[in-house]
Amino acid sequence: MSRSVNSPKAAAARLRDVDSEALQRVVHNAADITLVLDGAGVVLEVNAQDKELLQAGARDWRGLTWAETVAPETRDKVAEMLQEARNERGTPTRWRQVNQLLADGTDFPVLYSVALLVDDARSAAKRRLIALGRDQRPTMAMQRRLVEAQQAVERDYWRFREAETRYRKLFQTSTDAVLIVDGTSSKILEANPAAIALVRPAGGRIVGLGLPALFEPAAADPVQALLASARSVGKHQPLTVMLAGGGPVSVHATFVRQDESAFTIVRLAPMAAAAVPGPQAPAAPRKGSAPHSNGAPRGDGTLLASFMRASADALAFTDSQGRIVAVNRAFATLAQLSSEDEARGESLDRWLGRPGVELDMLITNLRQEGSLGLYATELRGEYGAVSEVEISASRLEGAGDAVYSFAVRDIGRRLRPEGSKPGPQLPASVHQLTELVGRVPLKQIVAETSDLIEQLSIEAALKLSRNNRALAAQLLGLSRQSLYVKLRRFGLGEAGAGAEDD
Repeated sequence: MSRSVNSPKAAAARLRDVDSEALQRVVHNAADITLVLDGAGVVLEVNAQDKELLQAGARDWRGLTWAETVAPETRDKVAEMLQEARNERGTPTRWRQVNQLLADGTDFPVLYSVALLVDDARSAAKRRLIALGRDQRPTMAMQRRLVEAQQAVERDYWRFREAETRYRKLFQTSTDAVLIVDGTSSKILEANPAAIALVRPAGGRIVGLGLPALFEPAAADPVQALLASARSVGKHQPLTVMLAGGGPVSVHATFVRQDESAFTIVRLAPMAAAAVPGPQAPAAPRKGSAPHSNGAPRGDGTLLASFMRASADALAFTDSQGRIVAVNRAFATLAQLSSEDEARGESLDRWLGRPGVELDMLITNLRQEGSLGLYATELRGEYGAVSEVEISASRLEGAGDAVYSFAVRDIGRRLRPEGSKPGPQLPASVHQLTELVGRVPLKQIVAETSDLIEQLSIEAALKLSRNNRALAAQLLGLSRQSLYVKLRRFGLGEAGAGAEDD
């Protein structure tokens, strides 16, 4: 193919018959921002796909030089692109990113390429250049979200590494003999130095052996029964048995779930020989106390029961007093319980963020309205882990003792909305108080800030309690009368009126 076919002159010849208005529409639609400039770089016309951008001050660029409409650090790029466009005479310049300024002083990134449209060597004012821009804000927002996601993963990684380091240190230095046993095969996965020294195995190796192999043959069945008891109900009586070729030990077992895997932590405590009874199997769980297929309510054959067992959200069913009747495996994992049965009979308040307040508030709202959605709080695990959660609850009709159901969703791993930061956010009105510095005394600023925070806290408590003033006073740690005084002070409704205090 000859060079002339691809030359700008040949391309221009093909476009001579194209309607100029149609060509203008194509150019404007092909770019997010289009600037028409004269030979001196003065902006003659501005077109933007985003109409809000024009309202934010992009129209004010007309009559200014292009360099005046961009951030100072990118003005050199503008000058270079204009010079390149004049020298190349029709060939678009390479894409360069500059920061365009708006009327409020903010800037945003735009990727530009400039081309010379009309060349008049005699008059720079008659020259026409066009700058085609691609708005980089969506790309920058995506990059920020990616960085936030990477940072969240990195934080989680280092938190897990630190937790693993603490666990390893404790495991290796503990004077108690501790074994980590596979919950399915009963094979020993890990043993600390104290356990190896106590058992003194032939060849010095414990890992890979079945746990019953460490004891006398007569203890095999009681040890297996101990592991089954720990796996089913999470609670058991210690078992006293004889080590193979050694002395008597007391065996304690704790069942732990991790994702889809299950483990048993076994602790061996040496005992005096005179205190050793014959091996006894742990008491079998009472009839009816074992979980119904991992804590599901009756009717395991139904789709609803299957959903409860397999749900990724933590589910709990309580009686009218908030005492747990059944939970699923996800709830046991979130609450750091070894089995679902450990939660039975306990108050849900044991794991909620504000003991003695939140459960009463949830149940009160359920009695009044029948359902509650997206209530944000915290859930505390048995070993100190705290998770940010959202709770949706409803009152069940004709379900016997299980009159309330709670769906708990862990939201701690969610990415925060763009521009937000972890922790409590100050309202705009508080930011405005900083403008008073230097105008009014510090004592007055502190007083105004204190009043504002107090008002916002009361509004938040009323919102959380669905305008139940008695529960709002509990949340704030105030007497009901003190809350009424503050409500009147801030003009937050008619204090004490209505049935919502009941």
